[in-house]
Amino acid sequence: MHPGSDKTAEKAADATIDSLAWIHVRDRRLLSVRTTGKTKFYLPGGKRELGEGDVAGLCREIREELGVELDPLSFRFFAALEEQADGFADGRLVRMTCYTAGHRGEPVPSREIAEAAWLTSAEAAACPPAGRRVLRMLAEAGLVD
Repeated sequence: MHPGSDKTAEKAADATIDSLAWIHVRDRRLLSVRTTGKTKFYLPGGKRELGEGDVAGLCREIREELGVELDPLSFRFFAALEEQADGFADGRLVRMTCYTAGHRGEPVPSREIAEAAWLTSAEAAACPPAGRRVLRMLAEAGLVD
């Protein structure tokens, strides 16, 4: 092992983006959102705030992005995955923990969301690597077209 390798590994781990995502399928399509100024569609959700748990963080993010109230008692773990983060030239990773959950209200994009779309696996190229992987998982399970 060469000097500094532990620090390099630690620095890379610190650079990983820790995010939460809501998996919501309707009519065999996955709800995805495009943030203002971005070209790719992402799974609804985002980063948790300091000390915030998965349920509280995802409920807050979905309320802010889509005006929907997730039912905290209905959360079901879907997957945890790590993929190349979109928009970072340094090879940064995103660690995304995904949940399904019941909700109240119809998803309506907020100011930070330019567009919401219901995607099939054939439209996976519109998503960054993590979104493509989730679409593939859903298609393999027979949940999306």
